[in-house]
Amino acid sequence: MIEPAQENTPPNGATAAVLETGRPSTRTGGSARSALVKVPEITALFWVAKVLTTGMGETTSDFLVHHLDPAVALALGAIGLAGSLILQFAVRRYTAWVYWLAVVVVSVFGTMAADAVHVVLGVPYAASAVFFLAVLLAVFVIWFRTEKTLSIHSVDTRRREVFYWAAVLATFALGTAIGDMTAYSLDLGYFASGILFAAVIGLAVLAYWRRWVAAIPAFWSIYILTRPLGASFADWTAVGADRGGMDCGTGPVSVGLALCIAAVVAPRPSQAREADGARSQLGENPARVLGLLSRATHVR
Repeated sequence: MIEPAQENTPPNGATAAVLETGRPSTRTGGSARSALVKVPEITALFWVAKVLTTGMGETTSDFLVHHLDPAVALALGAIGLAGSLILQFAVRRYTAWVYWLAVVVVSVFGTMAADAVHVVLGVPYAASAVFFLAVLLAVFVIWFRTEKTLSIHSVDTRRREVFYWAAVLATFALGTAIGDMTAYSLDLGYFASGILFAAVIGLAVLAYWRRWVAAIPAFWSIYILTRPLGASFADWTAVGADRGGMDCGTGPVSVGLALCIAAVVAPRPSQAREADGARSQLGENPARVLGLLSRATHVR
């Protein structure tokens, strides 16, 4: 994977393919590609929605498991996962509510899967984290060898979409295991774990801003870490004082996060114009680096 160009001009068409893979693309470009891409732009709102979905997945999973038989809850999660992904694959272009519904359900099921590995099979959190990391790396290796890119903005074919959602599911399971490991195995608790992951994300942003890490590895690293970040703070808000939390309850927290997600991802008429204007003014401000990742990973 080649380091993205140092200039501030967004890559376009074959140039973007060279930045990502070292050789030009033979695929169609321009507006036809943009119409086919089924993932959102990487803006500040994307990261806000991502963190909110991770928190909702954590508390919703806990609510279902504690109010239903765990096997029934897992079955419902699997059915919801299948249904949301079928819907996502059925639409022809990026549709906000369809995409984020799939992310929420993936978050719920990924949490259940990671918890089941620990609770049912008795696998330590550290071991399950290593396992899910191996699964994610395998997805990335196969994806890159097949498609010659890991950019989410080249997700414009059915096969690439399958790779993308396999990676997303693995990141949620991995992030759950990592978050539980810091909260329980390392005995940091939820709030301290959230602060830890926020600091690590900050370091990842700094590494990208200083060009120590290429855009695509930086993106996926931050994507993984937002899972335990959101889950840690959601758990801290939901659990009782005896566990170091605010005792708001998993049900109310899940509903509150759902409302926040709906507000964040609701379509706005001027959204596209605002995003283009923001990208043209990013410059070298480290506070805007998360948005800058859109430039280096976007293939039009």
